[in-house]
Amino acid sequence: MSTTSGVSNTDIYSALGLTAPNSDTTKKKDTLDQADFMRLMTEQLQHQDPLKPMDNTQMVAQMAQLSQVQGINDLNTTVKGFQEAMAGDQVLRGAALVGHEVLVPSTQWQLESEGEVSGMVAAPGAGYVTVDVTDANGLKVTQLSVEAKASGEVTFDWDGKDANGNRLDPGKYTLTATHTDTSGTQTKLSTYVEAPVESVTVGSDGLYLNLKGLGTAPLDYVLRVS
Repeated sequence: MSTTSGVSNTDIYSALGLTAPNSDTTKKKDTLDQADFMRLMTEQLQHQDPLKPMDNTQMVAQMAQLSQVQGINDLNTTVKGFQEAMAGDQVLRGAALVGHEVLVPSTQWQLESEGEVSGMVAAPGAGYVTVDVTDANGLKVTQLSVEAKASGEVTFDWDGKDANGNRLDPGKYTLTATHTDTSGTQTKLSTYVEAPVESVTVGSDGLYLNLKGLGTAPLDYVLRVS
């Protein structure tokens, strides 16, 4: 910092009752609030041209702008409070699902050492739904077949055994569903599986469920709770 006769520039400004340029004590606000508008309006009235004073229309217009700014600030505060309340409600909803099984869209099953797994598809009409189950190496281990009497939800279960009736090792298995109608036309279907909820995670964009063996899924993906 440059000095003159041992006195710094900052001290000179201070002695004159001024603030030195680029001083950290002077900070500009990014937005104007209600007090700023009132100060500007008061200054405008004090320095207006006596020969051309501000008319009532201008005053009303500026007061309307002031009310609009205040209304927007109040609305922002209300919306922020509403968002916080919704976030808290989501956490409670997610926590209530821990320990329950939920139905979510997935192309994989997590098979345990015992028990069976369940799934569901939405059939476009009457016919048959076949579900091919493949292991981690892409080898088909079995095929399930369920009749669809009409369009709508069709559920199916897998006991964890291969086509020869042998119990398979625990792990992830992929399922692919196909619908065949009465005329023989085939249609690929999206699959949904049931999985237990182990915990919940609060993310920046919402709540996520941690599903056993399947990873995370947004709360909005849940179709049904068992």
